[in-house]
Amino acid sequence: MDNSNNRLHDVFFYGLYMDEEILKTKGVNPRNQRAGFVSGYKLRVGKLATLLRCENSKAYGLVYSLTYDEVEKLYAGSGLTQYIKESLLVNVDENKSITTLCCNLLDAPSEDESNEEYSSKLKKCMEKYNLPFVL
Repeated sequence: MDNSNNRLHDVFFYGLYMDEEILKTKGVNPRNQRAGFVSGYKLRVGKLATLLRCENSKAYGLVYSLTYDEVEKLYAGSGLTQYIKESLLVNVDENKSITTLCCNLLDAPSEDESNEEYSSKLKKCMEKYNLPFVL
């Protein structure tokens, strides 16, 4: 088993980091792209995107394989320190689920918090990857 900084981890993205071009501009090499969804969560866009627990809901996104250093670069290195890493079970096809890392806001956005520009960009990103845009 490889315990080096080069070891890959599956990471689920549901916001603009789904776009592999954005990841590359951040110095990250996205590998092994797979579409998927998490059950029991819904997408919520405040200033930024997050997932909220919500029974009978699905949140869609992409899974990439990244090194831990790349994940750190995306979040801590970009000042997105309010996101925490947690594990989620992602359905990547009808009969297969995988455990992934996912960076999520610890505190949910307030009900009146929104970001129309972010939502518009996210909708285009979801369309680019043929994913349902469900808020």
